[in-house]
Amino acid sequence: MPLPFLTADRAFEAADDVALPFDDHDRWRRPYRPGPWRVGMAALWLLLASYVLFAAVIIALTGTLPGAGVVFGIALAIIAGALRLLRAGVWVSARGLRHVGFFLTRTVPWDQIAAVRTVQQPVRWLGLPRTVQGQALLLVRRGRAADDAPTLMTTHNADFLARFAAFDRAADAVEAWAAENRRG
Repeated sequence: MPLPFLTADRAFEAADDVALPFDDHDRWRRPYRPGPWRVGMAALWLLLASYVLFAAVIIALTGTLPGAGVVFGIALAIIAGALRLLRAGVWVSARGLRHVGFFLTRTVPWDQIAAVRTVQQPVRWLGLPRTVQGQALLLVRRGRAADDAPTLMTTHNADFLARFAAFDRAADAVEAWAAENRRG
């Protein structure tokens, strides 16, 4: 009895990232996977949180409970930061497009979106002030100037650094969601 799902000789299916037809389009979903830089940074933050939690336990065992509570609170803040970092990105549903940043989340209904397009422009490298030439996915809203378009994702952010094909697939997926759900 062959088990093809256990063999290594089958070809990679590019359709693994495609949403299944019975998936609920009303749920918020990220049309791409988080990148290795984002996941790696969150893993380092969670590793730091484990050390801080261990320190909180040691402080609690020595008898200074208020100090242990403060250190435990710091560990919870680090964990919350790591989870927020993992959640950051572009999310889509039948209701609209959501851009989740580390501190701020913006949701735009599809009927307020004029276009979602990919442009070649200087982009920030890993969110730092340094800019490099790359591609960016821009959100153009109705009733606003095209120059005022916020950047949703770039080829040099934490999800797509050195993964240009993944950026192209993700940008195409977001643009397809926009084309499918925009009205007028």
